[in-house]
Order: sequence, then structure tokens, then C-alpha cells
Amino acid sequence: MKEQTRAQIEKYFSEHGGQEYLKGGFYAALAALLETYGRGGKILVCGNGGSAADSEHFSGELLKGFEKRRPLKKELSEKFSAMFGKEGEFIAGGLQRGIKCIPLASFTAASTAFINDCDGRLMFSQLVNALGDQGDVLVAFSTSGNSENIVYAAMTAKALGLKVIGFTGEAGGRLKEIADITFNVPETRTFKVQEMHLPLYHLLCLALENELFDE
Repeated sequence: MKEQTRAQIEKYFSEHGGQEYLKGGFYAALAALLETYGRGGKILVCGNGGSAADSEHFSGELLKGFEKRRPLKKELSEKFSAMFGKEGEFIAGGLQRGIKCIPLASFTAASTAFINDCDGRLMFSQLVNALGDQGDVLVAFSTSGNSENIVYAAMTAKALGLKVIGFTGEAGGRLKEIADITFNVPETRTFKVQEMHLPLYHLLCLALENELFDE
């Protein structure tokens, strides 16, 4: 691990003393996501309401540059130029390297079709079943840890051989029992839990970017 990454993680947890118990899980989550990236896998993310927004936010930070520019690799840039000339150079110069991350709440048509035809509690489970591969990671947001559609999605992920990272409130709920790693932040009120989730997943995005991309 790069010294910059470790320093940022240690700084965060030294400034958030009430979250020290989450630090070991943070390093484990970072390692799991790096392993998934290294094997060409992907991250699936789910949540309801404000947590659906968090799943979109988290994904958005990974799919493009967060704090770094993330230019394309030289070989791909040259391929664009060789194939498409000036237009290829323009495209390659504007693109950024991304981390494969899919926010499941974004599948509006597929989700509403499934809810209309089937049991809506299995909507996220269906998307995990359709998109998930062994070795991928499911990041599941549920402030209570007991949202049925999130719990069922986590169960589906485990059955398919995915690792599960849960973001919950203090108790953790059923999700904590299923997930491989749980960030059960020390809060119980929904909006407070969500406020504590955001800096944690921002730190995770920052650490991933530090490890995977140079300036």
C-alpha cells in the first residue's frame, strides 16, 4: 500500500475517534475492492431512497476521476489516434480511466418491469443475479440493515460468490450477519447514518484512486 494512502486512512480515523472500530474493516474493504479490480471484476451497489442516492454518488466517484486526472494508458491513446486521427486524439484526450461500478438503482425500466411482474422485494436480487459474477463485490447501503430488498440482494450475492460490503447504522441489522465487511457507523437516526456514510465511502474512493492511478 502506498504511504499516501495509509496516511490518509490513518488521518481520517484519528480525527473520527468514535469510528476506530471500523478501521480494520476499512482496510479489508479496500483490499477486497483492489483484488476485484485486479482480476477485471466489477462493483455492484444498491440502496433505497437516500441510500440509493449514495449508491449513485459512490459509483460516480469511481467511474471517472475523483481527485486525479486518470489519463488513458499510452497504448490505448495511440490506438485512438491511429484509428481515427484528430478525432481519436480528441476522444482519448478527454477520456478518463474508470473503475467498473454499477449502481443498481439506476435500472429504472428493468426494475419497474420486474416490480410489475414479480415480487418487488427481489428487484435488486434479480439485478445481482443477472449482472454479478463470482469475485465481484456488492456494496449494500441500508441505514437499518434490515431493508428486505437489500438483505435479499446480499444473500443472492453470497450465493453467487460475491463479497458483500455493508453500510449500515449502529446495530447493523440482518445485513451485518450476511456481509463480509460492515461499516455500522455509530448512529441510529437515518439522516445521521447517511451523513456518516458519505465521508467513509469518499475515503474509500480516494484510497482506491491513490492505489490504482498515478497523476
